[in-house]
Amino acid sequence: MTQVKKLDGIIYAKMLHRGALRLHKHKEEINNLNVFPIPDGDTGDNMFLTFMGGVDAIKEENYSLHEVARKAADGMLLSARGNSGVILSQFFDGIASELEGIDEADIETLQRALESGVKYAYNAVMKPTEGTILTVARDAVCYANIHTPKTVEGLFTLVVDEAKRALGRTPDLLPALKQAGVVDSGGAGLIYILRGMRRTLIDGEEGSDIPLTQAAENTINPDLFTEDSVLEFGYCTEILVRLQNSKTDIAAFNVKTITDFLTSVGDSVAAVKTGSMLKLHVHTKTPDKVLCFCQQFGEFLKVKIENMSLQHNNTIDNGEAAKPPKQERKPYGVVVAACGAGIQQTFCEIGADVIVDGGQSMNPSAEDFLCAFETVNAETIFVFPNNSNVIMAAKQAAQMFKNSDVRVIESKNIGDGYAALSMLDTSSKDTDAIVEELYFNMENVITAGISKSTRDVEMAVSVHCGDYIGFIGKEIICADTERKNAVFSLIDNMDLSCHDIIILINGNDSTKEEAQEIYTHLESKAPYSEIYTINGEQDIYSYILIAE
Repeated sequence: MTQVKKLDGIIYAKMLHRGALRLHKHKEEINNLNVFPIPDGDTGDNMFLTFMGGVDAIKEENYSLHEVARKAADGMLLSARGNSGVILSQFFDGIASELEGIDEADIETLQRALESGVKYAYNAVMKPTEGTILTVARDAVCYANIHTPKTVEGLFTLVVDEAKRALGRTPDLLPALKQAGVVDSGGAGLIYILRGMRRTLIDGEEGSDIPLTQAAENTINPDLFTEDSVLEFGYCTEILVRLQNSKTDIAAFNVKTITDFLTSVGDSVAAVKTGSMLKLHVHTKTPDKVLCFCQQFGEFLKVKIENMSLQHNNTIDNGEAAKPPKQERKPYGVVVAACGAGIQQTFCEIGADVIVDGGQSMNPSAEDFLCAFETVNAETIFVFPNNSNVIMAAKQAAQMFKNSDVRVIESKNIGDGYAALSMLDTSSKDTDAIVEELYFNMENVITAGISKSTRDVEMAVSVHCGDYIGFIGKEIICADTERKNAVFSLIDNMDLSCHDIIILINGNDSTKEEAQEIYTHLESKAPYSEIYTINGEQDIYSYILIAE
């Protein structure tokens, strides 16, 4: 296959599968490239789950190139989790956008598609940081595109070779990487994907562990929807429409025309127009009305209608949790991402309508947030990601959701989210003012944590693998072989005198006796503060301290 001069859908699908296989093989290695020495969002897992969302979307091998590219990109956009996962999904979304309407791409077209991928990836980040996956992608594509490869394999060889060199330069661009003695994990993940894709062009093997069609579609059990069943949940309806010049003015076509109609016949509405392509999703009991309405403007490239009552019964039959019922429509709603049953319960008590399970080491996907938005069913939805590695997925979901005004409040930790939500007041009904007040409530809040180090590291404090470290943000304050000593040292190094409220959140590995000793120590250090304790039941963090 080394003489392939044009890329078609079949080869591209194989490349994506092989990229997933290579990424899966090395994801633990990528996970271990953490700058901070505690488990984080696990970049390797995030990128793999994101990428597999795209691979899962390719269920046939006879799609044209633009169909494979678009299906894969849409799958990644929904499955995106963690900052690197979101950037990865945007990279492939940019590629798909440039390949729109193309059945076979020559070298020049592929070069433009890769440039588009880099542009989309950079646009996904408000303040791009060099020395990350963004730099690796940009440098690799720029290098490949100033050359004139004769084959697709030659193009990807140039991309891979320069990506490796760019990855080696990341510590020089990002001091945190150099200090930790690692290269950028997201960039490393991208290289493994690109190497897998290139390998397909060399030997044509897809890899036996991840078949071309991925996992076979779930087998439908007709017994789960019998002659006496009631269609309670309607149909999950997904349609890909090619708008037609004979039926509508494509350039002036407003996607709101579609979303307004879909909202009138169903829920969970999403619609995206890219050029002359219209992709939509709706849950409805009358998919026939959706088909008739959409055909006014174009013709169908793909229609998928699935009985959600059958899917629901299959979920219950497999012992999985049922989807929470949709709430009544209201002016304002709140979605919170959090881990730990106690922390989740606390957020519910102070105003959260829906909890998205996830946070440190378990980042939720954009689709997880979309499901939460649908359930909360509000005109305006405030979202608290509570983790810096979850914000981008929440924002990506917010852009995709069309039924509400979704405002992502960039809470970077549990303390930020707690402080903001506990003071939420929507009585003014001025959304912009409410958002401004939420950010004001997060000012001057200090959130500290205690966790066990996963490796030796030399920062401001010397840390050995297995030590308990106390930290605020990404700054390590103290380290000790004994957990209680580390907590005491952390408290002693915090200025708590100006804070009125202190909250101690106990993790799963804490003990009642130890927690009581820490509480007593807090009282001695902050005698004029109100001190509360919460049994957070969280993993990773033995204790979390919030000072407001």
